[in-house]
Amino acid sequence: MKRQIYRVLVNTLALFAAAQLLPIQATTPFHFLWAGIVLGLVNLMIRPVLIILTIPLNLITLGVFTLVINTWMIMLTSGLLPGFYVPGFGVALLASILVSLANWGFKEMRL
Repeated sequence: MKRQIYRVLVNTLALFAAAQLLPIQATTPFHFLWAGIVLGLVNLMIRPVLIILTIPLNLITLGVFTLVINTWMIMLTSGLLPGFYVPGFGVALLASILVSLANWGFKEMRL
């Protein structure tokens, strides 16, 4: 349970940082927290199914297609959450790279 809370906080901070660099919009700062929660739920429920369904494509691209799946998860979060808007695929791709790096860095920092 503690790990999921940390992951939501890392997602929230990463999305907030991405919004400072990219044209991601949120009506209130709390929408970043909600976006972190929704992104965590989407990653928990939908992402594993997509990863399994796209194993052949992931093998062909040597895992790079996972970035596209992460991008879709951010776009889905934007579509599900009113008040949080990611304008397009390119912005979502850059945001997914930032969120992935933040989650990877958090995982590496843990003792």
